[in-house]
Amino acid sequence: MNTLAHTLADGGPGPWILFFPLVWAAVVIGVVTVLRRTVWRGGRAPWHQRQTRAEHSPLTVLGRRFAAGEIDEDEYWRRVSVLEEHFGTPGKRGAA
Repeated sequence: MNTLAHTLADGGPGPWILFFPLVWAAVVIGVVTVLRRTVWRGGRAPWHQRQTRAEHSPLTVLGRRFAAGEIDEDEYWRRVSVLEEHFGTPGKRGAA
C-alpha cells in the first residue's frame, strides 16, 4: 500500500515532507501581512492616508477656521500669503 507514512528505507517521502509545512507557513504569513496592512490598521486602508494628510494641511485648517468665523477675511488672506511664501503653494486669491 502506497501511503505517506512509508519509512525512508521503503522509499518514503524523504525531505520533501518538510516542503508542505513551509508552504502553509508562507500562506499564513502572507494572509497576516495583508490583514495588518489593510483591515487591522484601525479600519483605514493604505490609500486613505493621503486623504487624512490633506485634511490636516495648513491651508485646509485655515479654510475651516475662516468658514467657522474664527478669523475674518483680511486675516485669512494675510495668513494664506504667509503660507504661500513659506510652503510655495500657489493660492487662489479672489478680489476682496
